[in-house]
Amino acid sequence: MDKSKRKELQEAYKEMKTYMGVIRITNTMRGKTYVGGYPNLKNKWSTIQAQLEMGQFMNLELQKDWNAQGGAGFEYEVLEQKDANEIADVKWTMKQLEKAWLKKLEPYGEKGYNKPPKE
Repeated sequence: MDKSKRKELQEAYKEMKTYMGVIRITNTMRGKTYVGGYPNLKNKWSTIQAQLEMGQFMNLELQKDWNAQGGAGFEYEVLEQKDANEIADVKWTMKQLEKAWLKKLEPYGEKGYNKPPKE
């Protein structure tokens, strides 16, 4: 690859938008949901599916259901996203969005895979 093409590709990469936000994974068979905030949503569902297939997802209860049912019974949805390039503190903003969605949906106990917040 010549230098001009490489420089062009690098500039195009820098111009790509990065979106952060909150996702929901729904177990359609059990009606339970998982809500999580992520600093980069690009290819997030593919990444999560790979983690689940390898038995390495961070939420053990969701992992257990995935192992028992397989991936066909789960749906992925982006609840809210924001352009990360326009946000000064992505981590803080992501946590605030996640808190708001957890409060709204309350995916705890029989309704979900998240752990309730500590009071």
